[in-house]
Amino acid sequence: MRLSRIAIVLIIFLSGITKIAAQDVAIKTNGLYWLAGGTVNGGVEVATSNRVTLQLSGSYNPWTYKNDKKMRFWLVEPEVKYWVCEKFEGHFFGLHGHGAQFFGGFRDKRYDGYMTGGGITYGYNWILSPHWNLEAEIGLGYERLWYKESDRIPCIKCYERKHKNYVGPTKAAISLVYIF
Repeated sequence: MRLSRIAIVLIIFLSGITKIAAQDVAIKTNGLYWLAGGTVNGGVEVATSNRVTLQLSGSYNPWTYKNDKKMRFWLVEPEVKYWVCEKFEGHFFGLHGHGAQFFGGFRDKRYDGYMTGGGITYGYNWILSPHWNLEAEIGLGYERLWYKESDRIPCIKCYERKHKNYVGPTKAAISLVYIF
């Protein structure tokens, strides 16, 4: 979580020292998160130059599904993007990070823990109108999870501490973007 806090402070600092003008700030939402369980999400992206932008996104899922199954979480994702041609248009490459806390389970187990990691991204941004864009993005990287695993019946003494390292896809987004 410490890495996520440092990234957030860095993004806020860098966005504060840049000149913000028209076409330099965008807000967005990832449609894939909405489709996967109605996860509330949004992000802000700020241009620091004609080819570099900084993005900070957040997601939150508080829902409980049928039969008391849930995977509640909050997630913060900072990212820096390098645009091949011009900001908010065409191809881009990026570096992204993640920090999350989660709780819940879908089968016979319950999980309560944290996740952090990051990776590289590639994406493309289509201009729909002067203010609206559609953006697709995929990322590969590393995730570290540490959590308590227990049976679905809550028991304070009946859990196992576990951790998991993951390498593979770490980001997928099809976002609707509004550029100011």
